[in-house]
Amino acid sequence: MYQYRQMTPEERAAVIQQRRERGYPLHAPPHPFRHAGNYFITAVNYEHKPIMANPARRSEIESRLYDELRTFDIDMNAWVILPNHYHLLVSVQHLDFLSAALKQIHGSLAREWNLQDGLTHKRRVWYKFRDRLIRDESHYYRALNYIHMNPVKHGYVQDPYEWVWCSLENYRETQGRDWLNETWKTHPPGDFGKGWDD
Repeated sequence: MYQYRQMTPEERAAVIQQRRERGYPLHAPPHPFRHAGNYFITAVNYEHKPIMANPARRSEIESRLYDELRTFDIDMNAWVILPNHYHLLVSVQHLDFLSAALKQIHGSLAREWNLQDGLTHKRRVWYKFRDRLIRDESHYYRALNYIHMNPVKHGYVQDPYEWVWCSLENYRETQGRDWLNETWKTHPPGDFGKGWDD
């Protein structure tokens, strides 16, 4: 989205034409896969503004996501909430269920947070969401490890166990640190987020 603003009119026209040819939305992330499976989800505050900088907001969205996604029959397998974006690893029966759930969650939180911040005009809080279909077991565990290391990657903490708005502690309690360390060795995230989560 942000690169598009820096493009010349000719470059923009070429990108739009390419998206038309692929059947993608012209100005939104495409969702080419819609069937049942595991998906890596990224949702971002509009223009990466840190609207969730307040720890209470991170706790609030973490709780809402966990509770409300279950009502749509979506399993939230891993997550991390940061000041300006979040990542989820979810299992869904159909991506449309996830779209509906996130639209509901994002819409209600945007209204509440705008009221809390005294913004009577409509501040745009979210910019859509991006999804990646998980291809196989190795891809799944790379995504899991990427999620758990995201607070370190973005410089919020040096030890991933220090970040509380994350599923890492759940995995430590249920699987143990040895399992997490072995999973990290066998499935390091590598360049998993290169180009879109830098």
